[in-house]
Amino acid sequence: MKKTLIGAICALCALAASAEGYQINTLSARQLGMGHTGVAMKLGAESMIFNPAGLAFSSKTLDIAGSVTGIKAVATAKIGGESYSTDNGISTPLSFNTAFKVYDNLQVGLSFFTPYGSSINWTKNWPGAVLNQRVDLKVYTIQPTVAWKITPRLSVGAGLMLAWGSVDLDKGLVGASTMDAALGLLAATGLVQTMGIDPAYRFGQTSPAGVNLKGKSRMAVGVNVGAMFDISDRVSVGASFRTKMTMKVNSGDASVEYANEIARVILEKDLNIINSANFSASMPCPYVLAFGTSWKPADRLTLALDAQLTGWKTYKELNIDFLAEQLDPYDQKLLKNYRNAWCFRAGGQYALTERLDLRAGIMIDTNPVSNTHYNPETPGMTKIGPSAGLSFRPIPQLSVDFAFMYVAGLGKDGASCTYTDLLAAKMPALNLPAERTFTADYRVHAFTPSIGLSYSF
Repeated sequence: MKKTLIGAICALCALAASAEGYQINTLSARQLGMGHTGVAMKLGAESMIFNPAGLAFSSKTLDIAGSVTGIKAVATAKIGGESYSTDNGISTPLSFNTAFKVYDNLQVGLSFFTPYGSSINWTKNWPGAVLNQRVDLKVYTIQPTVAWKITPRLSVGAGLMLAWGSVDLDKGLVGASTMDAALGLLAATGLVQTMGIDPAYRFGQTSPAGVNLKGKSRMAVGVNVGAMFDISDRVSVGASFRTKMTMKVNSGDASVEYANEIARVILEKDLNIINSANFSASMPCPYVLAFGTSWKPADRLTLALDAQLTGWKTYKELNIDFLAEQLDPYDQKLLKNYRNAWCFRAGGQYALTERLDLRAGIMIDTNPVSNTHYNPETPGMTKIGPSAGLSFRPIPQLSVDFAFMYVAGLGKDGASCTYTDLLAAKMPALNLPAERTFTADYRVHAFTPSIGLSYSF
């Protein structure tokens, strides 16, 4: 029973869907075309996400901007010479921003965006099903913001972040090969015949049983602050800081699914306790510190460079607590040991005509995941994302923005993690190791088209 509960606990590791893969960097179609730069750029309402101080430089009475991105990601894992691919749907992170002028040097606004999220589906019966089958993680943020231009060249801004989210994941509880070994042992003793099971039956690659874990988090509170300074009429610098927030699931629900009646007959007695268990857990949304500079070498050309440090080192462990008192001995602290990671962005924009802007950029997002704590919920690795985009203004007040980024992971070979084989631990007679190591070579790539609209006057 204890080992079964530990399996349910380990399934919750997918609450933290792998570092740079679970931080979203597609919050503006316009800026995605420039490698998602923007810390030192005056973006109007969209500055509330990149650097709230930039909003203060807006001269618009009203500015409304929104974007939606479609992310189609594919991950592959090579295990023992065989390759397995995810069957992911399309994720759609979005942002909506509106701001208006109070005074010539004071702007206020409101943003809604999705700073974190992950969606991956390895399918139920791949070799790593005991680690992860499917995960869907979403975090939403509302941010009221105020920005003040202290002098003609210096501004500051601050926003209050109110965030909430949800998690829905599936994970196998029992490995198919271990279950087949158990069936062979039970057949030798005549027990499977007593249960009415064909002694020759084997699961093959079918995961015998899995657990679904679903929960919604409480609202978390943080701040997003920034400053911007014009060194000259053509050069600006900026910095912003988003504080860490902790998303807490107070009462999640767990439910077990069996592959067939054979699995149910053999496993239900031990696994049924999970069906009646609720859990609480927490997941960090780490701090983000960003620096940027922008330069206009010519009237029609703007160049930008950003460097962003994400504080993943704060993610040392994942704490899981069962709500029923009798399950207190099984509360767990799961080591993660992530490290801080940098993301570098560069981009350029050229005003081809009064109505058409062209953009290009690149983003390099480095990997914070340890090679020995590597779970395939969303495989972490250094990623490179070249991008291109354009904006068209049918009328001066309205802009239609398009962008596309291709994200290519550099690959991760020999990545591993350890886990407990529940059935091997429960049945020593199988003579199989209870502590297992899962090792694979991972590759990831993603297509991210984006579209946005903005209107101002």
